[in-house]
Amino acid sequence: MVQGTKREPIRARLLLLLLLFLGCFFVSFSIGVYGVPVSEVVKIFLSKIFPVEQTWDASMEIVVMNVRFPRILAAGLIGAALSVSGSVYQGMFQNPMVSPDVLGTSAGAGFGAALGILMGASYVGITGLSFVFGLLSVGLVCLIAAQHKNSLSMGLILAGIMVGSLASAATSFLKLVADPTEQLPAITYWLMGSLASIRRQDLLFLAPVILLGMLPLFLLRWHLNVATLAEDEARALGVNIRRLRLWIIVCATLMTAVSVSVSGMIGWVGLVIPHFARKYAGNDFKHLLPAAALMGGSFLLLVDNLARTLSTSEVPIGILTAFVGAPFFLYLLLKGGKSA
Repeated sequence: MVQGTKREPIRARLLLLLLLFLGCFFVSFSIGVYGVPVSEVVKIFLSKIFPVEQTWDASMEIVVMNVRFPRILAAGLIGAALSVSGSVYQGMFQNPMVSPDVLGTSAGAGFGAALGILMGASYVGITGLSFVFGLLSVGLVCLIAAQHKNSLSMGLILAGIMVGSLASAATSFLKLVADPTEQLPAITYWLMGSLASIRRQDLLFLAPVILLGMLPLFLLRWHLNVATLAEDEARALGVNIRRLRLWIIVCATLMTAVSVSVSGMIGWVGLVIPHFARKYAGNDFKHLLPAAALMGGSFLLLVDNLARTLSTSEVPIGILTAFVGAPFFLYLLLKGGKSA
């Protein structure tokens, strides 16, 4: 009975988050210059599975399925991926200030995208270079951290700061030599993050890689709590902590790299949302990961809706997430200083 009373509230909370996410998902289709009622959105989706009487215009279906569907689904996936990555990194490093780009993934992906733009690569080429350089950055970080004999976690953080700084400096150099009329604005806009250019083809690349990274973490979420323990304690429980941390790094890197390669650099989501998820669902990764995924997806959907409607020209989504994340980061610093 006691277990049941403890389990029911958290299940109810996760169900509430799921309903919130579904609400944000479907409402997002009705928001924009061309308004589509939510009821018509639901009917359009149902018509793909069941025979439904058509009460909507053909233009509504084009807007919903061809224009908004790729962008909205990408927002939900990227928000969930960044939030889950931030949650597992904060647990593994036992540091609330850690975000998914702690190992230099975002900085490396940003350099790859800037290099692709400078080389005149196609949209697919820019995305591919961004993804590859994001992975290479983390690989370099792991090689450097392996030489740090005292503390693997400290070695990863220090190597991540170094590699991220080098990648950022290289990106700045590329901006310096880029053509100021075409290439420099394109690099600058990409680095600010946006979902405006998402296409259906991007989902074929984005969704499988995010699922490939997220599925092992969800399957291992009962063991992820052990990743927060010292290596000796974890070994006493029969867990290979180094192998578990390697899985965490690989999965989080895949999700972060593919998200950044498609959407550009969207900061703060992986730092802020895990804190709210932890307050809402607790520290147990069994409940924390689903809560973080649903909260992150809902948050990025809401922010993307603001990006599309705040002005006539679309606001880069990275700017809006910074307006939320920076004050929260300041709150964490002030709270930490008072508790000390």
